[in-house]
Amino acid sequence: MVPTVDLTTLPPAAQKLLDPASPAPLRQMAAKGIAPGLKPGDALTVLCLLAQGDDPVAKGAAATLEALPPPLLKGALASPLPSFVLEVLALRYATDAEVMERVLAQPQLLDETVERAASRASEAVAELIATNEERLLRHPAVVEALYMNRATRMSTADRVLELAVRNGKVLHGIPAFEEAAQAIAGELIALPSEEPTPDDLQFQETQAVAEAIELAEGEDTHDPSEETGEEKPKPKVLPLHAMLASLTISQRIRRAMLGTGAERMLLVRDTNKMVALAAIKSPMMQENDIARISTSRSVSDAVLSAIARNKAWVGNHTIKVNLVSNPRTPFVYASKFIGHLRDDELKILMKSKGVPAAVAQLARQTLQRRTKK
Repeated sequence: MVPTVDLTTLPPAAQKLLDPASPAPLRQMAAKGIAPGLKPGDALTVLCLLAQGDDPVAKGAAATLEALPPPLLKGALASPLPSFVLEVLALRYATDAEVMERVLAQPQLLDETVERAASRASEAVAELIATNEERLLRHPAVVEALYMNRATRMSTADRVLELAVRNGKVLHGIPAFEEAAQAIAGELIALPSEEPTPDDLQFQETQAVAEAIELAEGEDTHDPSEETGEEKPKPKVLPLHAMLASLTISQRIRRAMLGTGAERMLLVRDTNKMVALAAIKSPMMQENDIARISTSRSVSDAVLSAIARNKAWVGNHTIKVNLVSNPRTPFVYASKFIGHLRDDELKILMKSKGVPAAVAQLARQTLQRRTKK
């Protein structure tokens, strides 16, 4: 919830500027950051309040906030500011470490404001936010926001995650929290440092390589063999495939959740179950991705089970057919969807040599029952 300001706590001159009945020229001057007689903090508060709305004065104030005069900003931050003003500043300066260092030191700053800033922070600002362990434990959503922010260093994401896990916090805002928490327990955590660690740089280099790979709409990272069905990475993703393989499990889990489509399609096939499940849980995973994955014979039964348990995904008929037709799908799930298949699909399934005998038999029995009716 965005904080508000009790206008009665402001000086009379500030209240006058905020009064819609005040002379327009006076309010327009205040919208430019010019408020004679007011302290910088009060002038900034007036400016932030004037920016709320869609009238000409509000638009002028909003434009001024986008390029605050340095003397006004510096002077305002030298004294305590209302939570509302800090919210405005934190969201506008989330990538400015110099400003955010002073914002983060403000006593009226709300944890919810830090959470919102953390989700859009630059690397340097994320480092500042991560230093306040008391706040991270008091409001774990800040940890979630830092972890899910691509700009946050990998070592910092590991460190704040380990802090939360060690103190018994469950982070629902991290889709693959269970996998990430399990992985972090077996890895050494880097101490805070002024410069990125070698692992941080490797993580960033992997991201750069991933972003340079272009996949066509609906294109997979693997090509299946027509004879055996065995899947192999396409030549253009081999450099990325090698870089991902060199990352730690924790790094692969985070790349699986935050990386590109090519990374997700590679990591969902990872031999490590935690990494593969993190990929399938990525908030960026699309239904067309799931349709392709559900046909893959390189993904684990754990991934196929996760797809089968997702009510939204199995609402797609194609995904149900793919799961039943995939020999790696556990029978408990394949049998559940056979009754949803059409007669022509059942006929293909009962004759298929690529599915377990139990699935083919159940398809035959299902079709026979329908025929008798």
